[in-house]
Amino acid sequence: MRLGVLDIGSNTIHSLVVDAHHGAAPIPARKFKKELRLAQHADGQGRISQPAIDSLVEFIEQSQQISEDLGVERTIAFATSAIRDAPNRDSLVTEIEQRTGVHVDLLSGETEAELTFLAARRWVGWSAGRLMLLDIGGGSLEIAIGDDEEPDIAVSVPIGAGVMTRQFIKSDPAEPDDIRALRKHVRAQVASVAGSVLKGASPRVVVATSKTFKQLARIAGAAESGAGIYIDRQLSREDLTAIVGELTPMTDSERRKISGVSVGRSPQMLAGALVAQAALDLLNVDTVHIGPWALREGVILRTLDSM
Repeated sequence: MRLGVLDIGSNTIHSLVVDAHHGAAPIPARKFKKELRLAQHADGQGRISQPAIDSLVEFIEQSQQISEDLGVERTIAFATSAIRDAPNRDSLVTEIEQRTGVHVDLLSGETEAELTFLAARRWVGWSAGRLMLLDIGGGSLEIAIGDDEEPDIAVSVPIGAGVMTRQFIKSDPAEPDDIRALRKHVRAQVASVAGSVLKGASPRVVVATSKTFKQLARIAGAAESGAGIYIDRQLSREDLTAIVGELTPMTDSERRKISGVSVGRSPQMLAGALVAQAALDLLNVDTVHIGPWALREGVILRTLDSM
């Protein structure tokens, strides 16, 4: 069947049309995106502004028209931390449904971790054995670990690359005291869940998803996205330590010149790298494999499983 998928993230909203049926890999037929940066269009209490809601509605309406033209039978729409954590989330979701006819599911952080873990498990297969999943979004870090398709434990820590940048990085380049405060905060947050994550057997394979990890791996020399999804891309803790040292004194304009770093993501690359480094250090991970499937694929797979 042909599915439409709307992924409303902290930085970007993605619209996909995929051909999918149970037992097969989802095949993208059309995809497009727009950087709305919803989390940056919030007031002091975190309420998403009306202009941002209007832009979101406009994008959804456009994507729905494209989906209809391409013969989509069903649309799945979901949102993560930017809307989930907003005080006006309920009225926002209601407004979207009233204006577009699309119901948006608000995924909890734990559900995000579980669904991304499912996607990673399906991608790497059973031969990976015990699997750990790491995903850095704009608002949160998701961690999951387990032997099966359902993780033994799935946690969400509110230290995403975007929110940490807004909270701690006040100048360009970042001040040493601000970097130190950011580093201390993210390590305390990861340490607070590390014991429960590591209480069982160690993982055989660690998969990292998200743009942050992909771009960090690219900086370390991994193949560019144009090389295809079947290339084995990795990021070592040693390389990540070197990258953090590289990024720390840079201005945003200098980061933009690094091969593999997108203009939209460059402002939060330092915070993202520090979150990634904290996760690898405190979870005793030497190397991560960069996974091409993440939350969107997990949502699609769970939907097909339930049909």
